[in-house]
Formats: sequence, structure tokens, C-alpha cells
Amino acid sequence: MALESEKIFFVFPGQGSQYNQMCKKLYDKYDFVKKIFKKSSEILEYDIKKITVLESNKKIDNTKFTQPAIFIYSYIANYLLNNNNIFPNAVAGHSLGEFSALTSCGSLSFENALRIIKIRSEAMSISGESKPGRMAAVLNSDIKDIKKLIKKIDGVICIANINSKKQIIISGEKKSIEKFNELSKSYNIKKTIILNVSGAFHSPLMKNAKNILKNVINSVEFNDANIPIYQNFMPTKTILAKDIKHNLINQIDNPVLWQDTMIKIKENNYNHIFEVGPKKVLTNLFKTVSNNFQVTAFEDSIYYD
Repeated sequence: MALESEKIFFVFPGQGSQYNQMCKKLYDKYDFVKKIFKKSSEILEYDIKKITVLESNKKIDNTKFTQPAIFIYSYIANYLLNNNNIFPNAVAGHSLGEFSALTSCGSLSFENALRIIKIRSEAMSISGESKPGRMAAVLNSDIKDIKKLIKKIDGVICIANINSKKQIIISGEKKSIEKFNELSKSYNIKKTIILNVSGAFHSPLMKNAKNILKNVINSVEFNDANIPIYQNFMPTKTILAKDIKHNLINQIDNPVLWQDTMIKIKENNYNHIFEVGPKKVLTNLFKTVSNNFQVTAFEDSIYYD
């Protein structure tokens, strides 16, 4: 599928790409996947197979389980692509997906990444319970109008993700998000959709989770990356472990600058994008930047079927 002349970029999705029994097909098809799930359940100290393979359940949408599930799926997809001689020249991941990107580029081992994700997901879940918040997608609206309205609202509210010019995610206290939604039409905001998430991710409400995450990240060994990674907090390429750690710690309560990441990918002439994970959320976002990208979602590829 991939030609030697192509500049290949792997992107890894985050929360929102999960679905019921998302790993069942891969688990049933490949023996090595069964070994990965056995190792994962030992690290997580619960049966992640039960949540992602065996049963349809609501647990898959709880961030405590969503994060490990998507990471494990993306790791398997990355392995299958590599096993078929498809390797990236650079990588990036959307929010949680950044951990998958770090394993792909050799900065972080699978085991250490999953250990961090276990603590990250649990800390974010607890923060969501102790400081309840909401998130909302703002569609087809000018970021200037969004920022103008945010300034008018009391309480904690901020931009969490700049996914594209047409899709911006806001995050904050429940009352503040609801007030934004109520006033949106008066500020030329075209459409707002309240998201079904368990916390106000990428907002100051994640401060306690950030402190916990900082301690665990600083206790884990990171390597310099084998290839460049473009990170959410600072979407310029880096390979240095110290920079990777700094950006990863600051990601949890700062905006995901995905629009900037896609622009950098275009500017650096990467021409074949692989979305390495469940669904094709990122594939659709790339279409908003350029029609010249060749984008292949893993689940549309021959390596999934």
C-alpha cells in the first residue's frame, strides 16, 4: 500500500473513538492480541478484555476504562501496520492518543505507557467526580466569537480542543458550559452540542489530576524518540525526552492544538496519513485542512479485515 517515496505520518485518536466490543474482531483473529490483553489486565489490575471484547456495556464510556481500551487497540493497530512494513516518518496523537504516538516512536514502552494511562485515567475520573464539569463541541463558528462569549461567562470555562476551523471544543464547570449554550445564538455561534463525557478535560478543573500525572511521568523513563513527534501542547516536532515529558505533563489542563498539528503536517510535506486506532475521527478532520492528503483509517485497511 505504501510506496518508498511517500512521507508517512501516523496519527492516533483519543477519547470519543471508543465503541462497544471494539477489540473483539482483533482479539478473535490474532493470537498475539490475546497475549497483549493478558499483560494489560495484569498491569491494570482488572479484566480489560471483559470491557472491550466480551460484553456490550456502558463501562467503555467511563474515562477510567476508555483510555486504556483505546490505547491497547491503537498499539495493536500500530503493530499490525509495522508487521506489514508500514512505518511512520513522524507521529502525533490526539490527547490520550499522544501515549500511543510515544510508543510508536520509541520514546515510551508499552508497559510504562499503560501504567501512566492507568493512573491518568483514574485521576481524571476522580477529578470529574469531585469537580463535575462538562464539555461541548462548537461547530462552524469563528474562534473570535467563541473567545468573546467565554470572557462574558462567570466560572471556569475555556477552549479545550481546537480540532479544526469548524470544530472547537469548550470545557469547564457545568453551569458555565450551559450558560455558553444558552447565550450562543446572540454571539453568532452557529451550533453547540453538549458532549457525553465524564469530566471537564483539558481545563483547570483537571489541576489535581495534573499534579498526580506529573509525579508518575517524572518517575518513568522516557527515551529520545526515534522519529519526530508533534505534541498537543506544543505542535512543533521534537525528539528530546525532556521536551516530550514537559509537553505531556502540560497537555492535561491545556488545549489540544490539533488544527496547528495538521497544518504542520501539511507544511512538512507528509503526504500519506494513517489513522492508527478505532473509527476515523481524525481522518475526517484532515479533510478540513487539505484535499491533497491521502488518509487511510486503520479500520478501512486490509490489515483490519
